[in-house]
Amino acid sequence: MRLPRSATTSLAMTIYMNPQQIKKLDKSNLLGSIKLLGKQCEAAWKEVKKIKVPAGYRGMENIVVAGMGGSALGGHLIQSLFADKLKKPLEIIRGYTLPAYVGPKTLLILSSYSGNTEETLAAAAEGKKRKAKILGLATGGKLANFLRTNNYPAYIFKPTYNPSNQPRMGLGYSIFGQLGLLARCGLLKIDEKEINQAITLLNRKNDATKTFAEKLKNKIPIIVASEFLTGNAHAFTNQINENAKCFAAYFELPELNHHLMEGLKNPDAKKNLKFVLINSNLYHPRNQKRYRVLKEVLQENKVDFIEYQPKAKTKFQQSMETLLFGSYVSFYLAMLYNLDPAPVPWVDFFKKRLA
Repeated sequence: MRLPRSATTSLAMTIYMNPQQIKKLDKSNLLGSIKLLGKQCEAAWKEVKKIKVPAGYRGMENIVVAGMGGSALGGHLIQSLFADKLKKPLEIIRGYTLPAYVGPKTLLILSSYSGNTEETLAAAAEGKKRKAKILGLATGGKLANFLRTNNYPAYIFKPTYNPSNQPRMGLGYSIFGQLGLLARCGLLKIDEKEINQAITLLNRKNDATKTFAEKLKNKIPIIVASEFLTGNAHAFTNQINENAKCFAAYFELPELNHHLMEGLKNPDAKKNLKFVLINSNLYHPRNQKRYRVLKEVLQENKVDFIEYQPKAKTKFQQSMETLLFGSYVSFYLAMLYNLDPAPVPWVDFFKKRLA
């Protein structure tokens, strides 16, 4: 009996994504980094507690996180997830210069996984001149030396639970390291029980991610999220770009309802686009309704979409659930494209040309 084409394709993909094939492609064990995400978070949370933060780091007026690429993703997640809990405004700086307001009453968090990100190092030097209260996270490099030399509080960590050594896959260190530093500075209060629940959730496996990845193959994913999951959309997009070497972009709802929908006509969007709607029962009721109407708009324009709904009970848990889900999906999408997900040749090329 001949199977339908869709069933045959799905069967071929399922056979292809067996452990032997995955190991052959995934030379740096990026999958291992995803499986150890919970361990990363647990280690970071415990280790940051040991860092001595001077009393002068309390009473700040604003928070600035300087970082690029994967090293900035932790800040993005925290910015959206804890927007209703952070006691002071938080801004992410992805470049060489700092805003004019940065000064002695600014908590400046420098985040560079390698410790050698040139934009972050430039921000570090400028922050020192302006007498900002500086803290940092790195595995080593020039940033670690800068922090140690100037006696700034720093989380210099050994990425034991990130075997791939890719910054975008070491988000447990970045997210929970920054959360711990903010808590130490009195700018964010997090219940220890909620931390433990989130870590437990991150140790789970989700086989549905393989099927989800199949539905994104040969499409341009357009990630849509709202409110506390906006940072997750950013992380998901970055991981699809770097892991699957696939073009992807993200948009925030309700903002996209005010312009993006009119761009579904030209060129023929239905050929290549696949909207990924990250929906949540914890969104504002009006935003939940917007997702329902957006699906109508996409259907009318014959633009394909798929929906993901985290099931956890709290915002923090849903964010971690979505982070894990997106990490797995981006990995399996790389497998479907027959690619080693770890190398980033064009990013490396660019750094060499700049040097």
